[in-house]
Amino acid sequence: MPDSVLAQHDAIALAQLIRDGEVTPREVTEATIARIEALNPQLNAVIYPMFEKALAAADSPNLPNGPFKGVPMLLKDLSSTTSAGDPNHLGVRGLKQAGYIHPSDSELTSLYRKAGFVIAGRTNTPELGLMPTTEPLSYGPTRNPWNTDYGAGGSSGGAAAAVASGMVPAANASDGGGSIRIPAAMCGLVGLKPTRGRVPLEKASNVYVLSVQHVVCHTMRDAAAILDVSAHENGGIALPAEPFAASVGKDPGKLRIGLMDTSPRYGIELHPECEAAARKTASLLESLGHSVEEVSLELVSEESIAAFGVVWSFGVAADFEMIRERLGRNLTEDDVEPPTWQMALRGKEITGEAVEVAVKALEQHSHNVLSWWQDHDLLLTPTSTLPPPRIGDLASTPANPFQGQLRAMPYAAFTSPFNMTGQPAISLPLHQTTSDAATPNTTPDNTTPGNTTPGEWGSTVPGLPIGTQLVADYGREDLLIAVGSQLETTSPWRHHRPPLHP
Repeated sequence: MPDSVLAQHDAIALAQLIRDGEVTPREVTEATIARIEALNPQLNAVIYPMFEKALAAADSPNLPNGPFKGVPMLLKDLSSTTSAGDPNHLGVRGLKQAGYIHPSDSELTSLYRKAGFVIAGRTNTPELGLMPTTEPLSYGPTRNPWNTDYGAGGSSGGAAAAVASGMVPAANASDGGGSIRIPAAMCGLVGLKPTRGRVPLEKASNVYVLSVQHVVCHTMRDAAAILDVSAHENGGIALPAEPFAASVGKDPGKLRIGLMDTSPRYGIELHPECEAAARKTASLLESLGHSVEEVSLELVSEESIAAFGVVWSFGVAADFEMIRERLGRNLTEDDVEPPTWQMALRGKEITGEAVEVAVKALEQHSHNVLSWWQDHDLLLTPTSTLPPPRIGDLASTPANPFQGQLRAMPYAAFTSPFNMTGQPAISLPLHQTTSDAATPNTTPDNTTPGNTTPGEWGSTVPGLPIGTQLVADYGREDLLIAVGSQLETTSPWRHHRPPLHP
């Protein structure tokens, strides 16, 4: 079976082919290796191939007989998916230069292996997963398979580019501010962010967990079935009575859905293509019998934004301590990128009292936001306020180390609020850009970052994926899966792939 044919299958279909004896785990793994070798020079999605280990696992009589036996998988190079005897550099130059090797599998990696996945490599990520584009100085930029002049999103950009190009059917991803949903939107994939605590997190903040783990993939059934093998009961989040996979194709009934297609923050404009994506999805949902109404909802407040920044910076400072332990020495400015260094300095100045205040502010804000779901089932928004950025659009400079972060803020305006609340949310690939258009050149304080002028950065071209986000109440991934599979049936996207060939 040609590699290009295998690349059109999702993880469930590949697993079925293997169970039926039509292909072997080794043949599928060899096909994956061939596509990575052919496409990765164009995309820079896989930064550490693990081909010998993957072939050995595929050939092993001890390969677990799980639901995904023999299906290749890639791990994002952050700390919650470490793999024994392999690099784990977090996008950090100092760890790469030191040649750091992690000694053990994380809990989530172990669950993937138990399910039968064959780990074929590690994917690119921005430094510490801090940006919505994947362009670390340590490993260079990951490019979008739909147009390699553009970025694949972040921080799971390497994972998204690999899956969109058919290297693997699904790849591990994580989301602390939109890092599953944004790259899924930019690469034309399904990106489900589970409820906070649903999936094991190796390194969780002791104060307020923003990040969650899952995958980017092509189909709703993969998103659901992989969640079934990785979900656990933790922090009071009970597992549902039936598997998540049972919600695929299940009739959710007539739902009350709120449409928010205006910018969630002052000073951030909503690109017309992103607005069009949300409205297109609203029409599809109405055609399915759901009730959709335009709503105005305060997703963030000045207090919650400030609190998010405190927790985020505090987390970066904690990451520095972890890296210091790995290196056996203190970090220097040469080990990390300038904005990361500055953020860590800020984080080190944050007191325990300030963190407690921030946590209480986030908890109160989450309570206020979640109350909206008492009268609604789902919220519909664009995934991002902007289409994919060009490579380099979100870059910082030595003179302005925070320029990239200022430019990045609009990309997470619709996604990061639900990292604050911990709700499940999903990005679905239901739209593409249709014309040349300039991206609004704005930041939350309505100022132009750096010494640029409108139109100097952020233009776009036809044919780039645009995602639509659905958000459910706490713990209701099943509802997202049911509605997502309705939309998938109505407007199939599974075989809509980028024009990229090995």
